Amino acid sequence: MHNMHMVSHGSPGAAASAAPATRVLPPRVVRLVLFALGVGGFAIGTSEFAVMGLMPEISRGLGISEPQVGHVISAYALGVVVGAPLLAILGARLPRRTLLLALMAFYALGNLASALSPGYHAMLLFRFIAGLPHGAYFGVAALVAASISPPGQRGRAVGQVMLGLSIALLVGNPLATWLGQVFEWRHAFGLVALIALLTVAMVARALPPDPDEPHQDPIRELRDFNRKPVWLALGIGAIGFSGMFCVFSYLAPTMTQVTGLPESWIPFGLVAFGVGSIIGTLGGGLLYDRLRFRAVAVVLAWSVVVLLVFPVAAHATWPLLLVVVAVGTMGALATVLQAHLMEVAASAQTLAAASNHSAFNAANALGPWLGGMAISAGFGWTATGYVGAATAVIGLLVYAWARRDARVPARAAAG
Repeated sequence: MHNMHMVSHGSPGAAASAAPATRVLPPRVVRLVLFALGVGGFAIGTSEFAVMGLMPEISRGLGISEPQVGHVISAYALGVVVGAPLLAILGARLPRRTLLLALMAFYALGNLASALSPGYHAMLLFRFIAGLPHGAYFGVAALVAASISPPGQRGRAVGQVMLGLSIALLVGNPLATWLGQVFEWRHAFGLVALIALLTVAMVARALPPDPDEPHQDPIRELRDFNRKPVWLALGIGAIGFSGMFCVFSYLAPTMTQVTGLPESWIPFGLVAFGVGSIIGTLGGGLLYDRLRFRAVAVVLAWSVVVLLVFPVAAHATWPLLLVVVAVGTMGALATVLQAHLMEVAASAQTLAAASNHSAFNAANALGPWLGGMAISAGFGWTATGYVGAATAVIGLLVYAWARRDARVPARAAAG
């Protein structure tokens, strides 16, 4: 993504050698590749959020408490945090097409193991394993999408890859929840394994090998990754995004305990979140193409407002569903930061793009943990909104730090 006005966000010349130049493919092939990559995102999104919708079923099925099911969510998130940079480094010398196929095949196996888990500790282990390829897949998929798109449309291309994740929230997660409620929770992870294998077949067929792909150097990636603009961008995601997970992780019990709805309404809450996520993902790509890094401030300021409204709206059905749509739009931050990292990462493209998902899954672990502490302290289920708003404000402070740092080399160059 190196052609995207890079000099404004980082040290002088740091972004000069980023992603390879646009690879020219027929428009039909580009659409097929983006669709195939989006299907992989759909598989990952369905798996990642399935546990949240199936919390009561998994609790009963494995004979564990709902907070222990929360630990299953955290185990997956930890897998993403560990796996994204690790697999990006280990796979750096592989062609991106080969790496994508290997990561998605690995994902299929991890979810098949989750479906067959005999007990709580096995489930913790298998969810951790399933999380390992998550971030590296999205990082490499985003780089492929950017490399086959014109420079001015790369934010939108990354948004289309991330769209699979959002459609999973709209369709895949409610479907998985319904499957788990009607049959058994294990069916949800079996379904994900099948979709992951379908992705392997689609990517293998749609994406031709690239003989001109530049050789990746893991040592150089590590050196370019270890720079302040990259770490600040990851910090914004890890902290600023945790508010969304804080609210969403406890949406099911909030709907039943606060709004007073039966469990059969939980899929409708998930659909509302999915609608918002699609709006946010597409909007985030457009916002980034227009505003560049400033789009981060817009999304985080919006997040603060939405999260402060949530505790009030949670007491009635339709206001709750509307504000859950708004909470879903906060997902725009993922697309915006993914595109921004491609600008500031210099030669650490694969590592930085994958680590974006480590940051968001750090948020996926941090948000539920902070929310759980507030709930356990007696502040009630709706306290998640106030906790989330506080994390979004801290994210804004990290953004302000990154903006200030970016202006220093710009002023030095002007002087």
